[in-house]
Amino acid sequence: MELEKITKVESRASRRYEDACGAAHALDLVGERWALLVIRELMLGPKRFSDLRADLPGISANVLTQRLEGLEEAGVLVRRKLAPPASTQVYELTPWGYEAEPIFQALGRWAARSPRHDPSLPLSDVSLLLSFRTMADPVRMRGVKMRIGLRLRRGGYCVRVGGGSLDVSRDSLEDVDLVIAGAPPAIAAAVYGGVPLAQLETEGALAIEGEHGLAERFIGLFALPPKVGD
Repeated sequence: MELEKITKVESRASRRYEDACGAAHALDLVGERWALLVIRELMLGPKRFSDLRADLPGISANVLTQRLEGLEEAGVLVRRKLAPPASTQVYELTPWGYEAEPIFQALGRWAARSPRHDPSLPLSDVSLLLSFRTMADPVRMRGVKMRIGLRLRRGGYCVRVGGGSLDVSRDSLEDVDLVIAGAPPAIAAAVYGGVPLAQLETEGALAIEGEHGLAERFIGLFALPPKVGD
């Protein structure tokens, strides 16, 4: 057992860049495969281990455990137990961990310009919602005020638009102007792929509870950056 611990410590150390550059140290902290996506999935609040696995379908339980341990050791996240009656363990970002969101926004804008980016691949609730905070166009949001409810796989979220900015949070859907229900890929198809809402409704991919004109206005608030070479 002692040899196993020593080997684990040595293997982690061997992957460090030994470089004083801040970017190099950032990669020491979160550069292992899946680490950034684990952080992404916690950006809107704590999650259980089982929920993280479900939202990262390509990750094994063993690798997820390793990444959670490494990120906890680095001070990026913490484990805590919810109060009764839930009494279950969840993982949550530290205040410093939440400061990583601009990294995802910059990477997302940059990578979305790649001609090889495939938006039809699986998309988690958090991926979709963070994309809204990343791709919202300040010009298009000027003078717009609305509260849009989204009923996704993991529950309800509220997108608040006002004052030229957009915010997303887990919330009740009782006090919203409109509710859009569906899987993230279907909503992304409307927002980013130009698929008509009416077509997605006919196909049963999503449902709109409220004024369709407001839904159209909402999906028009987002703009992908141009592809490289356009």
